[in-house]
Amino acid sequence: MKDLAIRFGAKLRDKRNALGLSQDKMALLAEMDRSYAGRIERGEVNITLEKAYQLAEVLECDIRELLP
Repeated sequence: MKDLAIRFGAKLRDKRNALGLSQDKMALLAEMDRSYAGRIERGEVNITLEKAYQLAEVLECDIRELLP
C-alpha cells in the first residue's frame, strides 16, 4: 500500500512541476495545508478519493494521469 502512495505522490509532483505550479499554490487551490500536500507528494499519507479528484481538478488533468 505504501508503494501506491509513493507512486501517486511522484506523479502528482511531476504533474505539478510540469505546470510550473508551486506546492503552496497547489495546496491553496486544493484547499489543503501545504504541509499535507508535501506529505502526499512524499507518499507519507493515503488520501481520500475526494482529495485525489480535487488535486486532479487543480492540476487540470484526468485523475487517471495521477494514478500509478
